[in-house]
Amino acid sequence: MNPTNPTKLSTLPSRSLLPSLRTAFALCQRIPADGIALLARISIASVFWLSGQTKVQGLVLNPLTGEFQLGWPRLSDSVVDLFRDEYRLPLLDPTLAAVMAATAEHVFPLLLLLGLATRVSALALLGMTAVIQLLVYPGAWPTHGTWAALLLMLVAQGAGRWSVDGWWAARGGFRPTSSPIQPAAGGTA
Repeated sequence: MNPTNPTKLSTLPSRSLLPSLRTAFALCQRIPADGIALLARISIASVFWLSGQTKVQGLVLNPLTGEFQLGWPRLSDSVVDLFRDEYRLPLLDPTLAAVMAATAEHVFPLLLLLGLATRVSALALLGMTAVIQLLVYPGAWPTHGTWAALLLMLVAQGAGRWSVDGWWAARGGFRPTSSPIQPAAGGTA
């Protein structure tokens, strides 16, 4: 501390900052969980859909670039080589693995976008993420951890009201009879 210019209490954060922080936190709590779930579904579905598009030809549906080519999808010419030479999954024939991956990367993202069978679809893509992390690219854990966080959120919380699952639940569709996770005091399930 400089004796000629001592630090005054007025230069420290004032107590007036606390109400501003409380207001900011209260505003953050008003972000709709349904909107967060929708963003999570769109984001992670896009990752897997675009990966699936690299594995097929004859069907191109890329809303990000505006490319659309309708046709019967078939494996790309080089995708089986990719599974055989780079991915090297044990116990699976490279052709079968390529077909399974291309199918999963199209079906489950589509279901996530619709919010239909969201928890099952998220679990399937979480399993795929684990295989990729453990057997194919073990050094890519920051990326795979991000995917896993979004997928786990969807598994735990579901698709939200802005989904087919939410619509169906609101009309008396499937509802779990009990939850192993209890809400916080004053919270809702």
